[in-house]
Amino acid sequence: MTAPFNYKDTLARAEQIRWRVEDLIGGEKKLDFSKPFLPESLAQTGQLNFLSARERVLLNQIRGHGYLYMFGVFEECILPFVMDHARGSIEKGDDYETRAMLQFASEEAKHIHLFKRFREEFEAGFATHCDVIGPAEEIGAKILSYDGLSVCLVTLGIEWMTQLHYTESVRDDADLDPLFKSLLKHHWMEEMQHAQLDTLMTDELSELRDEDARLAAVRGYIEIGSFVDGGLAQQAQFDLEALIRACGRSFNLEERTEILKAQHQALRWTFLGSGLTHPQTRAALMRVSPAGAEEMAEIAPAFC
Repeated sequence: MTAPFNYKDTLARAEQIRWRVEDLIGGEKKLDFSKPFLPESLAQTGQLNFLSARERVLLNQIRGHGYLYMFGVFEECILPFVMDHARGSIEKGDDYETRAMLQFASEEAKHIHLFKRFREEFEAGFATHCDVIGPAEEIGAKILSYDGLSVCLVTLGIEWMTQLHYTESVRDDADLDPLFKSLLKHHWMEEMQHAQLDTLMTDELSELRDEDARLAAVRGYIEIGSFVDGGLAQQAQFDLEALIRACGRSFNLEERTEILKAQHQALRWTFLGSGLTHPQTRAALMRVSPAGAEEMAEIAPAFC
């Protein structure tokens, strides 16, 4: 199992990227609540024709708040996992790996701060309270309770999905709030290196396991996805309730059902499908366990 990159080169690329949370948010840099935050491919509000244009923007922004929260949760899972791996690299005596992993951890801590700051800015400017699933600590504890290779695969899918979110949906969308676009751009700039480091970790952890254990790890990835999906169904309900409060009007049963169905599927694509169907994630799954990759391929359409 050989990835087309290494710790030394990935570290060198990471050290060329320099931005601070304060460069992206705070002071005069504020969210524009007249604009959508997420591209239609992620928000998927356009099909809800019974919503007015303003109501679709409000739902889009509510989904943007959920995006900030969920990625904050994911980052808080990734940080301790990376720190554990960094300790192992110190024992191996690989200086480039140790430096790359510590850089990885530092950037993940910065991303946690970044998403918190954007949520604070959202809550200061959006007139309606938006509930979220959790507590975040319980979600993280559940994910981290799985085998390290399963967690590594989940992390890899999360990192590659940020590429898809920015390059295929956000980068060329001129209608989005520029500040939210900047968040997604700068997040991906560092996640690009993290995805490569996580690929190296995935291959290393896989080599320590036999075929049955590797298949079990992929199935663990699937179980984590199912756990997250249950939370996303609840988040869709929370988002609907926030929309009702923000709009100041109720919806009939048929409309509520349509909103919930569309938004649950949109959340599935945003946080599950866009990662597990990414070509790089699929390639990693094939290296870990071809049988597991086949099982994942059968399940993936449900999240797309």
